Amino acid sequence: MLMQNAQTLSANHPAKPLDRWAADPSGDGDGTFDLLGVRMGYTRNAEIFGEGEPTSYVYKVVSGAARTYKVLNDGRRQISAFYLPGEVFGLEAADLHHCSAEAVTRSVFLVVKRSALVSLADADHGMAHLLWALTAHELQRVQTHMLVLIRSAQERVACFLLEMAERMGVVDEIELPMSRQDIADYLGLTIETISRTLTQLESTGAIAVPTCRRIVLRDRRTLKRLHA
Repeated sequence: MLMQNAQTLSANHPAKPLDRWAADPSGDGDGTFDLLGVRMGYTRNAEIFGEGEPTSYVYKVVSGAARTYKVLNDGRRQISAFYLPGEVFGLEAADLHHCSAEAVTRSVFLVVKRSALVSLADADHGMAHLLWALTAHELQRVQTHMLVLIRSAQERVACFLLEMAERMGVVDEIELPMSRQDIADYLGLTIETISRTLTQLESTGAIAVPTCRRIVLRDRRTLKRLHA
């Protein structure tokens, strides 16, 4: 699906990655990663890769966002992760993707051949370190998400908001690229529960919700208490 849903962009496209995943302080591995890639634009909800397709490419978000998900036997969608600017996804040990990925909104991704990364890692310490760090972080993310899913609705939403704020590098206000249905499918809740929980948190003064996508974190102490 890569070529069907993507548009190649020039190297001087104005969107810039945040480069959060540098393998070392010099960022050599991450810089090499960027040099190997081609920028490709995706429209909202466009498929990036499908479950069971070959893991031929690795992706880095330049702008916009991506989500990975599986469709369960009963037709429900379970979102396993969101990826924001500067973050890498699609790096798997297996030869086939275990889930599908889509662009959450209009997005630009840096697309790198997996075979090129693996070959370079054999000779380049910086790239090997970067791939190891990315794999370790992804494992940690999965473990953390599993623990969130066993908590109450208020705790799940508070964890999500604080996670997004940290990953976006903001303190008081976040502009969410994903819909409430996306959030519900990520947290294992219904969209009605998400809306009700946000209203409850707003009524206690923990947050303000000026728009459906913009959330103001008014009382971080209360949110962190729910997060703990």
